[in-house]
Amino acid sequence: MPDTPYRAMRRTKIVSTLGPATTDHATIRALAVAGVDVFRLNFSHGTHADHAARHAVIRNVEAELGRPVGILADVQGPKLRVGNFSNGKVQLSAGARFRLDLDPTPGNETRVCLPHPEIIAAAAVGSTLLLDDGRLALRICDRGDDFLVTEVALGGPLSDHKGVNVPDVVLPIPALTDKDRADMAFALDLGIEYVGLSFVQRPEDVREARELAAGRAWIMTKLEKPQAMDNLHEIVALSDAVMVARGDLGVELPPERVPLAQKRIIRVARQLGRPVVVATQMLESMVHAPTPTRAEASDVATAVFDGADAVMLSAETAVGSYPRETVAIMDRIVRRVEEDEVWRRQMETSSPDPQHDVPGAIAAAARQISSTLDAAAVAAFTLSGRTALRIARERPTCTILGLTPTDDIARRLAVAWGVQAVSVGQETPVHNIESVVDQALAVTKGDGYGTAGDAVVIVAGLPFGVAGSTNTLRIATIT
Repeated sequence: MPDTPYRAMRRTKIVSTLGPATTDHATIRALAVAGVDVFRLNFSHGTHADHAARHAVIRNVEAELGRPVGILADVQGPKLRVGNFSNGKVQLSAGARFRLDLDPTPGNETRVCLPHPEIIAAAAVGSTLLLDDGRLALRICDRGDDFLVTEVALGGPLSDHKGVNVPDVVLPIPALTDKDRADMAFALDLGIEYVGLSFVQRPEDVREARELAAGRAWIMTKLEKPQAMDNLHEIVALSDAVMVARGDLGVELPPERVPLAQKRIIRVARQLGRPVVVATQMLESMVHAPTPTRAEASDVATAVFDGADAVMLSAETAVGSYPRETVAIMDRIVRRVEEDEVWRRQMETSSPDPQHDVPGAIAAAARQISSTLDAAAVAAFTLSGRTALRIARERPTCTILGLTPTDDIARRLAVAWGVQAVSVGQETPVHNIESVVDQALAVTKGDGYGTAGDAVVIVAGLPFGVAGSTNTLRIATIT
């Protein structure tokens, strides 16, 4: 792997969204070389044929580079929108009354159709509706079985089919629409690693997605609703990974609460050992500019200091004018932070208490021993990926090698902090601890992570081939 030493310098991973600006092989390859670990396919846009074509290109690039690349299929979720207007657009003035109802007749300055009876049924007098990504705010002052009467709290122009957010009401709607189910089935058949689950409100939403995935992909829950924050611990525990989706979260939460929500989500995800991605507007100005603002650079650095497993680019690489440059700059920011001694101390002082079971104790011991011995790597043999995630939770100073028999698990580990995943293949299975040690040393030395005389901490489970049985730690030296 010619790019291994370069990649080993960076623990925090990079997720990049593909779109019209990033479709061809040369561009996607350039993004991967610049530092992308996971590519995101946004099913809110594009056709199945578009996503299948990009999926094929990613797999070709992966084969060329010789390292696992993860793919996230991000499904749209329920989109709540107003109807249309007779003139296409109206101006709402603060203090004016505005009615929302189920009548499909085109609207005007006094009313419009809200084709979502579930909102009307669940909303209460005093609740707030946000329209057009929070640019307008309506406060409900009266309601009936098929209408809401509101007072315009924050006015402005409102046009056809703008989105509606309901920040202070739990809506009785599932996180997966019929479109999402079709998109999810298509993505699973393609062979993606993660399903991005949008607009989760309740733990039941995650359970439903897990049942549909049936183990064929990890569920990455997007935390973008205040209601999800009320059930944060249970939702994260049910998820395989989570995303701090600051776009919609920032619509429904006051701006001053979003940074605190970000830190809380990262803290809970770290405690439970779930990879966490920080997303939305990280280098937003680079959609049109070749360099980021200093505030954006600080935003990326803050996510790294907070201990995020990955940082994500959205419009910057999907439709931006400088996708490769954006990835390269994000990579530079992350690596520079991770060179800082303050960052290292932050990782150590923010370490959660060890999990109170045998695998948790083994993972904590591996971190401590690798630090004491200045080991070249912690090699985690993992059938499901969980052993590598437990090691990543501890944030050791050395490289984490996630050694797994299958390509799909190696790709899933692409999002995990500090993990360099290696598919060791099923054709050379390990049967005893001696063969585990031999394989770990061979990979550590052969891929350039260590040299003769370096210690390697090896974590595995006995009996072999049983997921979740992490119970063995061995120290070996490269010869």
